[in-house]
Amino acid sequence: MTEAMPRIVVVGEALVDIVHRADGAVEEAPGGSPANTALTLGRLGRRPTLITRLAEDDRGRGVRRWLGESDVEVVAVASARTSTATAHLDAGGAASYDFDLEWDLGADAASLEALVSAADVVHVGSVAAVLEPGADHVLALVRSVRGRAIVTYDPNIRPSLVDDPDRVRERVAGLIELADVVKASDEDIRWLHPGRDVRQVAREWAARGPRLVVVTLGSEGAIGVTADGEVAVPAVVTEVVDTVGAGDTFMGVLIDSIVGSDELRAWIRTAGGGRSSVVESLLRRSAYAAAITVSRPGADPPRRAELAAPATAR
Repeated sequence: MTEAMPRIVVVGEALVDIVHRADGAVEEAPGGSPANTALTLGRLGRRPTLITRLAEDDRGRGVRRWLGESDVEVVAVASARTSTATAHLDAGGAASYDFDLEWDLGADAASLEALVSAADVVHVGSVAAVLEPGADHVLALVRSVRGRAIVTYDPNIRPSLVDDPDRVRERVAGLIELADVVKASDEDIRWLHPGRDVRQVAREWAARGPRLVVVTLGSEGAIGVTADGEVAVPAVVTEVVDTVGAGDTFMGVLIDSIVGSDELRAWIRTAGGGRSSVVESLLRRSAYAAAITVSRPGADPPRRAELAAPATAR
C-alpha cells in the first residue's frame, strides 16, 4: 500500500511584490513569505494548501495562477484588493520593504479550522502572525492543532509594519512556545532582542518548547539548536542576484526534509535526542536550496531535481 502524502497547510499572506531594482527597473511578481514557502513545497511535490487572503482582481488572479502552476492549493478569504509589498533592492541584491497589506480571516476563520485540523504539518509566519486582526485567528489555529500536527514558524519580521514593538515581541514569543520548529534570520533575532547574542537567544528559544531552532546567518551560513546542542553549517558559494524569497525557500525545504524523514518526524514528536549528523544534513540541504534561489531573480525556488546536485560550502 502506498503511504499517504503528509498534509501540509500554510497560513499567511500572499501578495504582489513591486520590485525596484538598483538599475532603476521596476517589476511586479507574486510573493509573500508564507506564499513563497508554500510555493517551495509545491515545487518539491508536496501539494500544500495555502490559506490566505486575495481579491478577485488581476493581481489576485496572477497570484493564484503562479501558485497553481506549482501545485499549491489556494484557499483564499475574499478581499477588496490584493495586498502589495514594494521592495527596493540595493546593489548587493538585498531587499527592504514597504507594505500595503490587510490581514483578516474574518467570518471564515471558524470554517478554516476543520481544514487546518486535518493537517500533519501547519506552517505560519511573517506578517500574518502579528498583524491584527488576523493574527488572533492564526494563533487560534495554531493552538487548535498543537500536539496533533507538527507546527513550524518563521517570524520573518517586517519592521515597517510594526507600530507596537512590545506587542509584536510578545506575540512572537507566544508562537515560539507553541511551535515544534522555528526558523529565524539573525536580523529577526536582533530586532526581537536588541543587543543580545544571536546564538544565546536561539538556545533560550529551544529551551522554551521548540524541538529545533534554526537561525540563518546570511553569508555566515546557518545554525541549528536543539536540546542536545548546536550544529553549524557554512554558506553555499553562489553569485547573488537578489535575496527575495531565500529565507522562505530555506523554510520550505526544512519542512520538506522533516516530512520526508521518518527519523526527523519521530524526533520532533518525541522527547528523544536528534543526531547532530541528521540536523546537519537538514541544514545543508536547506542552505543549498536558498543559494539556488538567490542566484536568480525573484522568489524562484528550486524543484526537487535541482537539489540532487552537491552543495559547495564557503
